[in-house]
Amino acid sequence: MSYNLLDKKDLEKFKKKEKDRVKFEFAGAEYLNIKDLKLENLDGIDVVRLDKLAKVIRGLIFAAVEAGQSGHPGSSGKVEQFLAMTLSGVMAFDPINPKNPGRDRLIWSAGHCTPLLFAGQALYYEILKRTGRQFSEAVIKAVLPQDLLRFRHADGPQGHAEAQYPYSDFTTGPSGHGFAAAGGMALAHSSCGLDTKTWVFMGDAESEEGMTYEARNIIATNGLKNMIVSLDYNHFGIDAEIEQVISSPYINHWLGLGWNVIETNGHNVLEMVYAYRLAAQGFENGQPTVIICHTLKGKGYGSKENTAASHGSPVKHDEYVSIMKKLGFNIPGEQGRVLEDIQEVLVNITPEDEKYILERLEIGAQKIVPEHSLVNQMKKALDGRPFVQPLSIKRPKVLPPELVFKAGEKISTRKAVQAWFAWYMKQTAFFYAGAGDLAKSVFTNSAEEVYGLISKENPFGRGIRYGIAEQNMAMMGAAITQDILPGGYKPVSVFGTFAVFTNMMANSIRLAVIGNHLNPETKGFFICLAAHDGPETGEDGPTHQGMYWMSLYNALPGIKVYKPLDANETVEMLFGALEKGEPIVLSAYRPEQPVIDRSEVPEAIEANNGAYVYKQFSNVVIPSEAVADEGSIPKNKKIVLAISGMQVLKNTLEILPELEAQGFDVKIIAVTSPELFEDLRKNNPEKAQSILADEERGLVVTLHNGWPGFLYPFMLPVDYDKKAIGITQYLKSGNVEELYDLADMNPNDIKEKILKAIK
Repeated sequence: MSYNLLDKKDLEKFKKKEKDRVKFEFAGAEYLNIKDLKLENLDGIDVVRLDKLAKVIRGLIFAAVEAGQSGHPGSSGKVEQFLAMTLSGVMAFDPINPKNPGRDRLIWSAGHCTPLLFAGQALYYEILKRTGRQFSEAVIKAVLPQDLLRFRHADGPQGHAEAQYPYSDFTTGPSGHGFAAAGGMALAHSSCGLDTKTWVFMGDAESEEGMTYEARNIIATNGLKNMIVSLDYNHFGIDAEIEQVISSPYINHWLGLGWNVIETNGHNVLEMVYAYRLAAQGFENGQPTVIICHTLKGKGYGSKENTAASHGSPVKHDEYVSIMKKLGFNIPGEQGRVLEDIQEVLVNITPEDEKYILERLEIGAQKIVPEHSLVNQMKKALDGRPFVQPLSIKRPKVLPPELVFKAGEKISTRKAVQAWFAWYMKQTAFFYAGAGDLAKSVFTNSAEEVYGLISKENPFGRGIRYGIAEQNMAMMGAAITQDILPGGYKPVSVFGTFAVFTNMMANSIRLAVIGNHLNPETKGFFICLAAHDGPETGEDGPTHQGMYWMSLYNALPGIKVYKPLDANETVEMLFGALEKGEPIVLSAYRPEQPVIDRSEVPEAIEANNGAYVYKQFSNVVIPSEAVADEGSIPKNKKIVLAISGMQVLKNTLEILPELEAQGFDVKIIAVTSPELFEDLRKNNPEKAQSILADEERGLVVTLHNGWPGFLYPFMLPVDYDKKAIGITQYLKSGNVEELYDLADMNPNDIKEKILKAIK
């Protein structure tokens, strides 16, 4: 039978007769809607008591916001979710040992919801103290009721969720980043054969963030069934309804990517317990699960309930008092005396309530598998792989042949990167490598192939196919490293893309290094590979030429940019980074360049100082008759050239004889990391002075194959405008020689710029 689909009647006939052609089922995903379903009671789940505790936690939330006159009272919409997750016995967690490596992880992608996080802590740890449970406040770092008075102050609980607190395993704040980070932690646990769960509190507006699509996609593709998202579907972001941004059916954003979906009334604690237990026991499809919790934003918060305004603004004091009394708390309500309000809220906790909370917390604690059993579980899954702490791996006294490159051979630094990552992958079971759909170009591919790509078919692989998703790649890749696995093992990861694209990863990396700073115990080491650095990725044109990216990272504490000049320096700097244990952004260039002959140049390991003397002053007096332009430039004038970028060094060495013939005594400093050199100045000033003495700074002219400011630390500030030579314009397509011509950085251009700089 034929159809004319442009005819409306024929189109309707087609739809009725050819149903399979107009219907689409979400392949592989499970869907359950238990919202407002009549459910049987469950043993141990005292709904009446839990509803009472929900009021207590809301009272503590509102008191904290009143005390700080800041914060996010909208988090009160997640109270039943929090109670069901922490008291249902579904989560493996011990509040007395909140960082037990066998625990389930909990990440607040809705990182602004700290009033709930801290109110929950204040309640549980108050009960533990009342009942004589012993714990060290300094070690556990829990928020207690009196701490709520200093919420969002310098000496009190912080404004966003941070990893040092109980019930919080990643430092979050920017929307969507915590969700991607949770994916990294879930991946690390799953790929080590562990059954631990990664739980996530997430807001519905976070689906607007592009990186959450990237994360949803890769998490589902890899079948991370150990990840469970509790999504607060209240329809509001900060500005207004999310429907102003997301007009398609919300559920499609999850089912369409292969996630199992359970819909609930997020204020029905029994429904939440059922949903969490269903998600934890898992579905046969082995996919991750999202629980879409229909809620009221800011539930119970007076005029701001069910409005976008409840996201981050407190009500006036009189309304706060009214709200608290409506919850059933007869607070004194005197302005500035919130401690009495908190005490009045906690008076409502009876001995029976205390007993119930302790029993439920103990059930969660008993779910934690002993650490030695988990280590054995990992060893069974990763049979034959070396269980070696990644950061304990030292540079061998004699480097293996694949990590040694002969002087004069033309080797790109990306090939040295490839060799080192593949070697390192074989040394430890806890190294991960991935790229942004560029593995065969940035050369993470050899490392990925050692154990294969992680997939449903190969869950214990170590390569990660992130796809074209730099934001998520950086957040997942960094988060893999910000956890401590059973046995104390701390994974390391590399994630790579073209240098020019690293700007898309900057906020994820910023969040990770903030986490390192705030929680040194879980400080992670990762390598962001900035490949195809400089203008050398020429044929693609200015969109792919990486000349200014490092400006995003130089200002970030806790991470450094490394720019080795040749293959041997690349190897040495990677070993040096391991020893320091501080994350790096590693520059790698694409063109084949000669490996430096070290017979008259310091050994490649000197690159770990951030700079070394490539050529010392000759201190040879040149007769005046040999000076090309007698009188215009003083003879025997000393110049210090601080150079970063192999092609720039080559071009400069080409015109060095001409400079010397004109009466200049030239010292060349090879710069591999200005930030490392600044560390050297602090920690070993004598060594730093031998490379660049303070009195020589006025002689420095810098040359960089990109942003001139990269080398400012080697100069006097007064010389920035005149003596900092770099590339300050976008270029065109071309080969290396053409691009250095366009950039005015060919040998003759460099000579003219140096002469102009020192006049």
